[in-house]
Amino acid sequence: MKTLLNIIWLLFGGLWLALGYFLAGIVCCLLVITIPWGLASFRIASYTLWPFGRMVVDKPGGNGVFTLLGNVIWLLVAGIWIAIGHVVTAFAMAITIVGIPLAIANLKLIPVSLMPLGKQIVPTDRPFAVTYR
Repeated sequence: MKTLLNIIWLLFGGLWLALGYFLAGIVCCLLVITIPWGLASFRIASYTLWPFGRMVVDKPGGNGVFTLLGNVIWLLVAGIWIAIGHVVTAFAMAITIVGIPLAIANLKLIPVSLMPLGKQIVPTDRPFAVTYR
């Protein structure tokens, strides 16, 4: 079931979202100071390509002062706009019955798009990861 949902996701929005994150990662890596945000964008891009069967968890030891400061900067510069985009896209996907799982996956991306530093993506055995640790 996860594979089928991932293929549908990829066709109806996941590819474009991942390309956006990938492009943002390239731009951030071109500037030396923003490399941590670029790496986080690449991580989110891979998660966006294949979200079902994976979840975001806190990285062990990844909640330091610099992580918090970096997340606040990200939130003010890009995170809020990306989160609004995910909410709008989730609403559009939820209009159809087939799109409801896709909308849930889109909403699952909001926390990591708001605060990407100090997070890691791990596999799960459930198609819908309802917990965010």
